[in-house]
Amino acid sequence: MPLFNINAEGAPPADLIAQANALPEGAPIIVMVHGYGFSPSDPKRDPHSHIFALEPSFDLHTATSWPRALGFGGQNPGEGLAIGFGWESTGRLARIYDMAEIAAQRLARLITQLSEVSDRPVGLIGHSMGCHVGLRALRYLHAGRVSRMVLLAAAEFQSRAEEAMASPAGRACEVLNVTTRENDLFDFLMELGVGRGRERCIGNGLSRPLRNWVDLQIDAPDVIATLADIGYPVALSDRRVCHFSCYMRDGLFDLYRAVLRAPERLPLPYLAQALPQVQAPRWSRLFARQRTALAPLPLAGHRAD
Repeated sequence: MPLFNINAEGAPPADLIAQANALPEGAPIIVMVHGYGFSPSDPKRDPHSHIFALEPSFDLHTATSWPRALGFGGQNPGEGLAIGFGWESTGRLARIYDMAEIAAQRLARLITQLSEVSDRPVGLIGHSMGCHVGLRALRYLHAGRVSRMVLLAAAEFQSRAEEAMASPAGRACEVLNVTTRENDLFDFLMELGVGRGRERCIGNGLSRPLRNWVDLQIDAPDVIATLADIGYPVALSDRRVCHFSCYMRDGLFDLYRAVLRAPERLPLPYLAQALPQVQAPRWSRLFARQRTALAPLPLAGHRAD
């Protein structure tokens, strides 16, 4: 089975290490990190029964299988390994943000073990506070342990992200920062409740450009048109506020799967050149004068990457 679900408090199972050691050349290892509000110790909030499961066992509007969407689910060793990384993320937001440092250290330890035994870098995808965990983990890793990171509506501040990207591991990895003006309210609450108004979230990118960092604003019409042109059509959204749009909308995981499983198909400089360089300003969606219902784009068949 290519899917393993482990928790920050536990050691990687021997079977995972053995399978990582035996992976064929080119098979990826992808670690998935959930965001705020999950608890592996609570069956009603367990991410391993929800987004990390091949078949989510409890029905919420956000119940979609990340590993399946990333191309895992069979018995073919060439699929590689998908690891769902669970950590305790329920409680007061500011406290969880601080406590995530422990999860980041343990994530870094896991990535180091997987990278060492498999002799390859690890890919990472996270949502919301999981992006904070992933970025903080870079500070505890050697260069080359992480190849690419996909950040979905990241609950992280510019200063912390830039600190992580200045680390040896940060300078060596590539980051796709997926943003949307649908998330503006959540960014604002994060800045107010955790940053006390002194920090700015990365929903509008970093304070300065980096060669290994690309922002992807998925609610911008010109961005959606560009993605369709390069073979990744994405459904449109008519919502003004949504924290889960970055992984619930049809077509997006086709892009993330290619970014993480086949990086040679989507070089970061190519994406940086193809995509618009400027994001829409904060609140431009929430306070738009006229709300237009947007029909989903017709999607191509499921891509095999």
